[in-house]
Amino acid sequence: MTVDKPARKRRGAGRVTLSQVASHVGVSAITISRYFNQPEQVSEELRERIQSAVAELGYVPNLVAGGLASARGRIVGMVIPNISGPIFANTIQGFSDTLARHGYQLLLASSYFSEEQEENAVRAFLGWSPAALVVTSHFHSPATEKMLAEADIPVVEIWDYRPERTPLQIGFLHYEVGVSAARYLLDKGYRRIAFVQNSAAGDFSALERRDGYADTLRQAGLQPQVFAPSADLPPFEAGKQAMDQLMNGASPPHAIIFANDNLAAGGQLAAQRAGLRIPGDCAVMGFGDYAFAEMLLPSLTTIRPPALQIGQQAATSILQALGVIEPPGEPPAPSPLQCHIMERESA
Repeated sequence: MTVDKPARKRRGAGRVTLSQVASHVGVSAITISRYFNQPEQVSEELRERIQSAVAELGYVPNLVAGGLASARGRIVGMVIPNISGPIFANTIQGFSDTLARHGYQLLLASSYFSEEQEENAVRAFLGWSPAALVVTSHFHSPATEKMLAEADIPVVEIWDYRPERTPLQIGFLHYEVGVSAARYLLDKGYRRIAFVQNSAAGDFSALERRDGYADTLRQAGLQPQVFAPSADLPPFEAGKQAMDQLMNGASPPHAIIFANDNLAAGGQLAAQRAGLRIPGDCAVMGFGDYAFAEMLLPSLTTIRPPALQIGQQAATSILQALGVIEPPGEPPAPSPLQCHIMERESA
């Protein structure tokens, strides 16, 4: 007995073509192409008819072919340290929403604070001829620096501000954030102030905040105290490790600045389990203003970065560089964005 096997369907067979959509609507293929690439040049009534046909037929535009034909796609690549990190969520959303309003889409990659992984992502993105590229901070491998310098597309560095660099800068000064955190606690009367680094290796921006804190303490005649958690320890556990070891040391701090809110939450919860009063026995301060910061008990004093503003401004700058939208007038002089201290109960 033999069993007839169904013929293998060739990949792409049966895919609805642009010409079929055009025939269905009763217009030319050029008009359908214009609908996808320059929708503002198609009347509202015709856009509705084409949209209905696209939905009915299940048409999916071949973005690769379109990108090759025009030498540029409508994709913008973005490399960030951690896609799942809450600190970058508003930046990603603001960037994506702004692009989408003008027919561009975001393609994300995560470097996990690794220069090598960032380099691989940048190389892959550039191989697909994106419309623009966004990278995080100014810490890159030499190979990445070379690729960014030679890219013939708009390149933006976000979450940092180095005006001497060639890529457009949309961000803030991490060193000054560290200075502001230290001054805030000094003004509150705290003198033994510690700083806890991120357990994620490669978070060099957090080290810049550490340097700002340390210099500010030295200028006040005080000795900085920096704690480095075990490498790659999960944030809550790293915060717990820092709190336990610092508070059981020879000179327990009166206040601790954590590199991010996850670490701060882990430290604060560990202090409560140990019977310590926050801020009575030790004040706690974070960075990021994560969604849970205000819900902790006591609520977490932290620093709010302009995350949403970074995403929106970066996307707007790219769209202007591509000629998609016109600048509203004379462009403002470049300047860093501002972070804000969210004063709550923990410090």
